Amino acid sequence: MSELTSDLSGEWRFDPAHTRIGFSTRHAMVTKVRGAFNDIEGVIHADVDNPANSSVRLTIKVASIDTRSPQRDEHLRTNDFFDAPNYPEITFVSTRIDQVEAGNFIVNGDLTIRGVTKQVAVPIDFIGVERDPGGQLRAGFEGSRRIDRQEFGVKWNTALDSGGMLVSDRVMLEFEVSAVKVESAAGR
Repeated sequence: MSELTSDLSGEWRFDPAHTRIGFSTRHAMVTKVRGAFNDIEGVIHADVDNPANSSVRLTIKVASIDTRSPQRDEHLRTNDFFDAPNYPEITFVSTRIDQVEAGNFIVNGDLTIRGVTKQVAVPIDFIGVERDPGGQLRAGFEGSRRIDRQEFGVKWNTALDSGGMLVSDRVMLEFEVSAVKVESAAGR
C-alpha cells in the first residue's frame, strides 16, 4: 500500500468505469442479493496536511441500479423501494473527515435516499496512488457501512411462512473507488 503523499492532495474525480458503489442485503433470510449503481459521479478534495479540510461528494442515479435481474431492478425503481421517478438521485456529502491512522479514515456525511437525509460515518481505507499507463494519477479507496433502509423510507417487505421477512432491513453499502486526479495545466 502506498503511503499518504503530497500526490494525494488536490481534486479527484471518480472514474465510473473503475468504481463500484454497491450494496448487499439478505433475501428470504437464507441468501444475499448484491447490486450496484452504474451511473455515478463523485469528487474528492484531499488535503494530506490537514485531512479535516478534505471533502467528498457523491451522486448516484437510482435508475442505474443493477442486481443482474431486470425484473428485480424494475421493482427496486418503483415506489416500493427507491421511487426513482420522484427521487432520481441518492447523494452523499461529507461534513467531516477524520484520519484514524495512516491510510484509514472515517468519512462523516449526509446520506440522502428518497428525500430522507441521515448522518452516516463510513470507514474508508486508502489503497494507494499510482500513475496509470495513460499518464493519469489514480487513487484507490475502499470501505463499507451498514445502514437500516427503513430509516430512509425504504420500507416495502413481505412476510415469509417461517415468520421472517423477504428482504432484510440491514443493507451493507460497499465502496470501491478509483479516482483520477484533476491536474491543472500549470501542474503538468
